[in-house]
Amino acid sequence: MPAYVVSMMSIHDPKTYKKYTDRTPPIVKQYGGKFLTRGEEVTTLEGEPYQNRMVILEFPSKQSVVDWMADPEYQDAMTFRHASSEARILLQEGGADTYDPDPKL
Repeated sequence: MPAYVVSMMSIHDPKTYKKYTDRTPPIVKQYGGKFLTRGEEVTTLEGEPYQNRMVILEFPSKQSVVDWMADPEYQDAMTFRHASSEARILLQEGGADTYDPDPKL
């Protein structure tokens, strides 16, 4: 079952943050991940306007995400993200029935 990562970052040091973004694509690919969006413009449809960076990734499974996050190369890359931004990173597994999904209320 696919898993999705939604990362929302407020960047205060773009030069250092670029050291993170330069390193991540090959590491993501090692775990079967792909970028669905990577910093494109976000349009707020409801609620407070969102004006920061957003990245959405797709991985083959939740375990792939866990393994990616634990990878030593990615851990090294994260030091640049931690030094240059504040982030909220979410993980959600995809549902089996996307045509008529259970709302899980």
